[in-house]
Amino acid sequence: MMRIGLTTTVPVEPIFAGNHIPTDLNNIFITSENPEYYVEKAEVDGFPYNSCSWIKGLYSVALNKGFDAVIGVVRGDCSNTESLLDFLSFKGIKVIPFSFPYDKSRKKLEDEIKRFIELLESNEDNMKNTIDIVDKARRLAWIIDELTLKDLVSGLENHYYLVNTSDFFGDISVYIKKAENFIKEANNRNKIEYNLRIGYIGVPPIFTDIYNFLEKNGVHVVFNEVQRQFSMPFPEKDWIDKYLEYTYPYTVQDRLRDIKNEIGKRKIEGIIHYVQSFCHRQIIDYIIKDSIDIPVLTIEGNRPGVLDERTKIRIESFIDMLL
Repeated sequence: MMRIGLTTTVPVEPIFAGNHIPTDLNNIFITSENPEYYVEKAEVDGFPYNSCSWIKGLYSVALNKGFDAVIGVVRGDCSNTESLLDFLSFKGIKVIPFSFPYDKSRKKLEDEIKRFIELLESNEDNMKNTIDIVDKARRLAWIIDELTLKDLVSGLENHYYLVNTSDFFGDISVYIKKAENFIKEANNRNKIEYNLRIGYIGVPPIFTDIYNFLEKNGVHVVFNEVQRQFSMPFPEKDWIDKYLEYTYPYTVQDRLRDIKNEIGKRKIEGIIHYVQSFCHRQIIDYIIKDSIDIPVLTIEGNRPGVLDERTKIRIESFIDMLL
């Protein structure tokens, strides 16, 4: 059994089937008492100041939290992950690369998952049961997402339960129990009062207070794009095909089809597009703005912490424009 750190969402079924414990490094980093500490530690170790704070945080968490191995997505996520794995390997940590095929070839993905299973020494006899349990947990996440549309779950709560489908807290039974209890509680609530329905797209924010800030300004975040994708919301697909339908590792056109569909379904009035400083995904912001028919505000974050005053003013102005 290994405690395995993840740089982002990967096929978790082989990890659990091998009796390993997956932990999303991003979640440990951003929910820690002092995430800035992890960024600064990486800079002391040689990471450039003008590089992604998420990558620096992942590096320091991987070194400090006693992981046996780190799985990094070297195609389909961050352009810096390959260098991160090199650095972690240099520091003596076992690294396991994983790639999503750019052309969405099922054969290529199957071959990659087969290699993944062999590297993890996963128990094939456990796979079917694991696939069923993971599917049960994901279906609970989808219910929470639907309750967000029905104004019973906040954007922050939606973010929390969807973003944690990347590793299910390292224990699927814990996730299932927590999600089931939350769904029961949410179904007995009064509906959320708000003035605007907003969609959040892009990677999860490095700002720790953005959802609370939006809610205080009368905004109901009814769509968290990438977090929702982590939950593989494709009930009709088998477990491998889910990772082909998963939009984030592939082209912006795949993402846009999903975003446009959800804008109509969720009656979204405006979009906040979050981009991370020094991230290659900033390049596609123009394509997104040019392709979406409702107003889009792009905000940029660098280091972990609360929203800066300039970004708050821009968000408030965007809200005023939409009202």
